[in-house]
Amino acid sequence: MNIYSHEANTMTQHHFTGFTTDCVTFLRDLTVNNNKEWFEAHKDTFITHLQTPAIALVEALGSQLQAKFPEIHYDIRPNGRGSLMRMNRDVRFSTDKSPYKTNLAMMFNDNSGAKMESPGFGLQITPQHVDLVAGVFQFTRDDFSKYRLVIDETRAGEELDKIVTDIKAMKHYELGGETYKRVPKGYNNQHPHAHWLKFTGLYITVIPLPHDIIHTADFVEITMNHFMAMSPIYTWLQKHLRQS
Repeated sequence: MNIYSHEANTMTQHHFTGFTTDCVTFLRDLTVNNNKEWFEAHKDTFITHLQTPAIALVEALGSQLQAKFPEIHYDIRPNGRGSLMRMNRDVRFSTDKSPYKTNLAMMFNDNSGAKMESPGFGLQITPQHVDLVAGVFQFTRDDFSKYRLVIDETRAGEELDKIVTDIKAMKHYELGGETYKRVPKGYNNQHPHAHWLKFTGLYITVIPLPHDIIHTADFVEITMNHFMAMSPIYTWLQKHLRQS
């Protein structure tokens, strides 16, 4: 059994008490010193003030999300294979050769595929603010086909309309995932829910939050409250892409 998997947490409990101010300072400094030499020279700061509390946060949020949604998977490994996203950037096909991301991010999903392509919940701390998300960033080809078939069903489209309307009415959240400006060719643009066919992902984000919320253990409760407010979009995706 891998000691970093959540099944083994009885032996490796971590307790989240908050991030220090050095967390944001590190990310801001990294934006202007994005090179391996600087990162390696400040790796102890990264481990102490970012990675270690982030592992504890994964455990705290992951266990609470899993209690609400049993299919949610979380993993405290810090090597990119767990819930924490890697700091290293894949620069093979990018004109930007900066080796590191300047945000600290984590995803909790149903383990049905890649982190960005599976319904779930996410969090990132950037040099400017804190972001939270629920849903799926980019449908896989199979999920995209299923999604478009589901939207053709009046009841599913009506459910989605109501969910998004209710979430947006709380005025703390925004809808994302709309890629196309027009309904794709081959689809009836007069269908009552044709507007959803312009989406290649479907997610809700919170209006950016201030850094001061990350410095105490209350960050877990604050995050969970937002996750639960956004969770109907996750539940809809689970119902129509995974359980149908």
